Amino acid sequence: MTASDAHPASPCLGICLMDPAARMCRGCLRTIDEIRAWYEASAAEKRAILARLDRRRRGMEQSR
Repeated sequence: MTASDAHPASPCLGICLMDPAARMCRGCLRTIDEIRAWYEASAAEKRAILARLDRRRRGMEQSR
């Protein structure tokens, strides 16, 4: 297995708290659909989710 095949670790922080308005976890910032999809996602799909989370996190920090 190459490094590009490796599955990234889950972004779960173990403090699941779903925001009903945003429909995402306040801990890891994943949507319900992203959390559901994580377990069956390919390594590339997981990296795409992580990239979206990074953009979300940066957007939230800029809006503060």
